[in-house]
Amino acid sequence: MAKIVQVPARAVIAYGVNPTARFLLRLGVTPNAVTIAGLVGVLIGSYFGAMGHLIWGTVIVTAFALTDALDGTMARMAPNNRKFGALLDSSLDRLADAAVFGAVVYYLAGEGNPYGGMVAALISLSAGQVVSYVKARAQSLGLNADVGIAERLERLVIVGIGGLLGGAGLDWGLPAALWVLAALSIVTVFQRLIHAARTEPAPDDTKEPAA
Repeated sequence: MAKIVQVPARAVIAYGVNPTARFLLRLGVTPNAVTIAGLVGVLIGSYFGAMGHLIWGTVIVTAFALTDALDGTMARMAPNNRKFGALLDSSLDRLADAAVFGAVVYYLAGEGNPYGGMVAALISLSAGQVVSYVKARAQSLGLNADVGIAERLERLVIVGIGGLLGGAGLDWGLPAALWVLAALSIVTVFQRLIHAARTEPAPDDTKEPAA
């Protein structure tokens, strides 16, 4: 699933995001400014969703979630690229995810928690945070955990589909999407843990212990 979504995503970056990134850099816009603007947009979209405007909320969140690709592209193109930008981007991504799922929980609570959607949303949020943590922690240890059926892009797509179904009047649409996402997120956690374990180099038994 991840590869199916990522292949067309690369095409979008090549033909749409790259020229936009160059244009913004020429205007003097920094990648960090785009990162912050993306979070603000997601917060606004989340508010619309929480208030029951699921279609508008989904459209706004999706539009501003695209800045996640834009700011990264700008950072790679910028001559004075700094590591803090990557830290800021990852941190604000976690806040954006919390806003989206918090809005979903708030909306479903007002609807009487149909089909246990609130529980699925909380599982999705928690597992999604662990998915990101496992990758980051693995990288810090020199391991590889860059795999998974439900990475951040896929998680947002699934929630977006659920939001559109709910906005179209299908009460089961959003909870169903959340339960699917909850299951896939848990699977992704174990996928990354198993892959990281397999990429750990074997200890070098040929070295003699230090005297």
